[in-house]
Order: sequence, then structure tokens, then C-alpha cells
Amino acid sequence: MLFESTAEGGGMASSLLERWYRQIPRPRSRESFHSWFRNHKKFIEQFQNQVTSRYQECTLQRLLSDGAPTARDAAAFCLGLLGTWDSNPHLAAALQDEDEGIRQMASEALWSLWFRAHEPRHTLELRRLVRLRDRRKALEGLSALVQEAPDFAEAWNQRAIIHFKSKRFEEAIADCERALKLNPHHFGAHAGMAQCYMHMRRHASALSAFRAAHQINPHMDGIVSTIKLLEKALDEEPSE
Repeated sequence: MLFESTAEGGGMASSLLERWYRQIPRPRSRESFHSWFRNHKKFIEQFQNQVTSRYQECTLQRLLSDGAPTARDAAAFCLGLLGTWDSNPHLAAALQDEDEGIRQMASEALWSLWFRAHEPRHTLELRRLVRLRDRRKALEGLSALVQEAPDFAEAWNQRAIIHFKSKRFEEAIADCERALKLNPHHFGAHAGMAQCYMHMRRHASALSAFRAAHQINPHMDGIVSTIKLLEKALDEEPSE
């Protein structure tokens, strides 16, 4: 396992994690997750070191599903920092949590996890490529990356985004499908595919893709209203 644990005993595991997590300053009003992360990197590194010394990944997964709210939030954050691909379904399930803050943390954690490749050099390369403003160079780099690391789902998804921005919708859909084959929990790829279908005026296919995204992440911005509009346009019965 990724973590060695000496804190596996139920309430002890939860209370210790919560205490460490509360030592990180809370986000200010309207402060984005990424700004908060940058502004408190020293506290987060300390928290990360504490967690790696005491917790197994399976313990964090358990706390994510049945811990107190603060423990669930902390567990989601930890798994975003340190989790392996084994945590992907656990974090996806947390998108259904009753607590909005935990759902948001699970979403951030998933994106962090998805951007981590098996090889650290592939992770660094993807992060470099998504920062490029030159779309042609980004596409060339992503095409090389998916050839070198064909099991890196997020590389396929990011290439799909480049295709979409260039109005190559068929190519974008193909890359989204490849990403979803590797990562069935990727609500972003479903939504991206739906947007492609919308531009192609294939509204029934768009509705199907939006529904798939909604099933994974029911609290995506605007997705419920978009589904209802498409249902009305297609004269369908409302989905359950």
C-alpha cells in the first residue's frame, strides 16, 4: 500500500486526521481551490507528511465514505494529494455526498488524480502541454504523449479539448471515448462529448452524454437545466 498506518482504529483514525486537517487555514470567501492551495503550500506539505506517516490508502477510502463531515472532506483532500488509481471509484462516489463542500473537494481530488500518470515524466509533460497557448504545439505534444502513454486517460481528454476548440468534433468525440474506456468515471469527458454533439446538432446523442455525466456528477454546473432543455426540445419524458 501507499501508506503505512498506525491509526486504523475507527474514531482514532478520524479524529487524528481531522485535527491535522484543521491546522490548514480555511479558504477565504470566494478564494478558489488552487489559490488556497498555493497560498498555504507549507501547511499542506506538513499535512501530507503527517498523513503519509500514519495512514493507509484504504483507511482514507473508508473515512471518505463513512466518516464525519470534516473527516470525509480531509480524506477526499488526502486522496487527491496521494491516492492511487484505486481511489478513483471512491472519489467518484463522493460526488454524490450530501455535503456540498465534500462534493467540491471530491471533484478537485479527482482532477488531481486524473492528471497523475503512471510515469512522473508523463505527468510533468501533460502539465506543460496544457499550459501552452499555441494550440498547434499543444496538439502535437499531446499526440506524442498518447502514443508514448496510451493508457493515460487524461492525455486523451486534453487532446479532445484541443480538437473541440479547433471545431474538429468527430476527433474530439473519438478521444473522449478513448478517455472513458480508460476512465469510466470521467464526467468531464462525457460532458465534453455532449458539447461536441450539440455543435453537430445531434441533440439526442448530446442528451445521452449529458445524462451519463449527470449520473456520475449530478451537481455539475448547469447540467440539470441543460438536460431539461434538451428533453423539452426532443419532446421526451423527464428523466428520473
